Amino acid sequence: VFRRGGRVTLLIVRRTDFGIHGGQLAFPGGKPLNGDETMLDTALREAREEVGIEPSSVDVLAELPVIETVSTGYRIYPFLGRIKPVDRWWFDEREVAEVIEVAVEDLARPEAFGESMEKFDRYPDPIRIEFYKVGPHRLWGASYRIVTPLLPRLLDGEWDV
Repeated sequence: VFRRGGRVTLLIVRRTDFGIHGGQLAFPGGKPLNGDETMLDTALREAREEVGIEPSSVDVLAELPVIETVSTGYRIYPFLGRIKPVDRWWFDEREVAEVIEVAVEDLARPEAFGESMEKFDRYPDPIRIEFYKVGPHRLWGASYRIVTPLLPRLLDGEWDV
């Protein structure tokens, strides 16, 4: 998170069209590598690799609850960090198609919430998904489940952002 124009803002990436989560909105992150001693090391390394955020410029505010993905069974170890915004984001075009800044207040607006019935290959019947509208995109799945309990805490100023 960071402040831009006085607003608390989340940094989201849109994945490239390749891979199991191709084209989806997410937070920087990925799988641990041998040099990662902790999940925080993994998160900081991935943020540097994907969007150029140096680990030394991150003030870790909280370790958030572990989230397990429904379709793939991945365990996500999210962290909330305060970062210094840049004038222009650098990103790894092999993994990231776009960097999106979204104000917390915008996600919390009732009209940002959406839901739909979706058909997935793994399920015989359509299932209901909930999401946040972010421009022409949808923030859903594990990212939605990370953000939903975080929004009121950010809006209440639980952390000095």
